[in-house]
Amino acid sequence: MRPLRLCGEKKIMDTVIIIPARYESTRFPGKPLALIQGCPMIGQVILRAQKVAGVDQVCVATDDERIRECARPFNVMVLRTQPSHRSGTDRLAEAAAQLDLAPDTLVVNVQGDQPFFTVEAVSDLITRHRANLHWPMSTLIYRITDPAEIPDPKHVKTVFDASGRALYFSRSPIPFYRDGDLDPTYYKHLGIYAYRRDFLDIFASLPTGPLETAEKLEQLRALEHGYPVQVVITPHDSFEVDSPEDLHRLPEGNTVF
Repeated sequence: MRPLRLCGEKKIMDTVIIIPARYESTRFPGKPLALIQGCPMIGQVILRAQKVAGVDQVCVATDDERIRECARPFNVMVLRTQPSHRSGTDRLAEAAAQLDLAPDTLVVNVQGDQPFFTVEAVSDLITRHRANLHWPMSTLIYRITDPAEIPDPKHVKTVFDASGRALYFSRSPIPFYRDGDLDPTYYKHLGIYAYRRDFLDIFASLPTGPLETAEKLEQLRALEHGYPVQVVITPHDSFEVDSPEDLHRLPEGNTVF
């Protein structure tokens, strides 16, 4: 992480990574505390986030004291947030307000259940978004190579226009290839976002729409209310821990930083 610039007595942060982490989970309660190679999953995510280039600060935003105590030894700021947030992005909005970030600060959402995300992919997202600060929100996508992921609702698919703006995200396979002789191409959403801080405030103020309610995908809230979500294609996949069984399916060759 780079040294912070000073404006008077106030530290100016251009880019901040915030890791949302909650204890309660329908499929995997206490997921951030699960051990991976002897390291808590939240610690693994923190260690990788601290390696991302061009970041001024890494924080954890949680509603649970157990996660707070687990994260603190990793030399990271831990922010306590309300337990009632609709999504991780809403949790980030509260955390950004606690940090009193400037409106044009780039806030990056690195999911606490992706312990082997690729540092270079997040760095690329930051670089692309900082070069296009008119984007309110951007996110990483990956071209699916495993056919088993296409029908799996755990893996969120996306379609986008010629300029890279998302048209829709769905747990269903999209697009539908009517003619069977075509070679289908699908992209999945990796769940790592970047936003301007001022857009986080807007996002948290928006009502939940019927599409977000149906798919349980927070990024649809932005699309439903007319805010563009820019997609950035990465060649790096990111394994997500969704259930205890996933701990037995961890990708080979990944180690704790």
